Amino acid sequence: MSDFPSPLPTPLPSTTAPGAAVSTLVTRGRRKPGSSRSTRRISRHLRAIRISLTGMILLAVLYTVVLGKSLLVPLVLAAFIGLALNPIVVAAARVRFPRWLAAVIVMVTLNVGLVSAIATLSTPALNWFHEAPTAMRAFAPKIKPMTQQIEAASRATQNLVGGAVTRNAPQANAGFAFTAWDIVAGAPKVLASVLTVALLVFFFLVYGDEILRRAVEISPTFAYKRHTVSIVRSIQVEVSSYLLLTAAINVTLGLVTAGMLYLYGVPDPLLWGTVATVANFIPYVGAITTTTVLAVVGVLHFQEVGPALLPAATFAGITAIEGNLLTPMLQGRRSRLSPVAILLWLLIWGWLWGIPGALLAVPMLTCVKLITAKLRGWEWFAHIISR
Repeated sequence: MSDFPSPLPTPLPSTTAPGAAVSTLVTRGRRKPGSSRSTRRISRHLRAIRISLTGMILLAVLYTVVLGKSLLVPLVLAAFIGLALNPIVVAAARVRFPRWLAAVIVMVTLNVGLVSAIATLSTPALNWFHEAPTAMRAFAPKIKPMTQQIEAASRATQNLVGGAVTRNAPQANAGFAFTAWDIVAGAPKVLASVLTVALLVFFFLVYGDEILRRAVEISPTFAYKRHTVSIVRSIQVEVSSYLLLTAAINVTLGLVTAGMLYLYGVPDPLLWGTVATVANFIPYVGAITTTTVLAVVGVLHFQEVGPALLPAATFAGITAIEGNLLTPMLQGRRSRLSPVAILLWLLIWGWLWGIPGALLAVPMLTCVKLITAKLRGWEWFAHIISR
């Protein structure tokens, strides 16, 4: 027997290489090469599917906008008229006045005003249509000196280059016929459109808040409900104030134009004032169109060049003051849009819907700006189209 303690057991030699445990832990935290490639492939497929779906949705929307013009134009027009008149109905509801009765009074007043304006302006407008061929024939001798100078310059150019001067054979002027039968034939379609817009505006005024309440109820969470209310309320406030202010500015411009034409002795000043009011809803293009129309009317009415161009020159000065001083001062910077964005939007909607699209382009662009400014990820678009 030995009094010394037995030795400790000797550990068996390990077959694991040094650092293998650490490498095993690191390897467990990494993805396998095959799984990462499959994940990237799936993400690429999902991205391609998303892009394809977006393109299909855009094509479907474009197809609907183009083919559904007869349905969408009255709907959009009624929506904007309802937004413009909604503050009046809301103010009446706040003083315990029935909403439906306030909507009826507003619609009756609006329709009476429109019918009175049409009845007043229809006679001079028809007279101008009937007298257009005679006026154009009288307009030709007035520009004959100018055309003779251009023809003389053309002959001199041809002689310098050694060519022969060719004369175009005079062409017969196409007649312009506008009879009462044309009005009777187009009256049902116009009346149906007017009644459709009037009914839609009435229902928007009466049930606008209920539609908003239903839209809030179907929102899944409280955050979505609050976001929906914020977007709709901002559209109601901003667009209604923009439309009412723009209408007031354009009506004032039409009245000033009519007064100016009355002082200059131009016939039917109220007709051309109304043309200026309606055309000014189309930015830039409307002012240019009205200036051109007034120049033609002045040349047809006056014999001398100076008095003939004076109405158009005066109107150009009035619109310059209105567009560069009055409108920016009243509207402020919140609803101001980039001129480039306005022109592009006018081209797009004028190409899609014609004159109604050009009239509705700027209100639609204002709505798009308000919506994109409150949507996460779309703030850049609102910033681009802002001025």
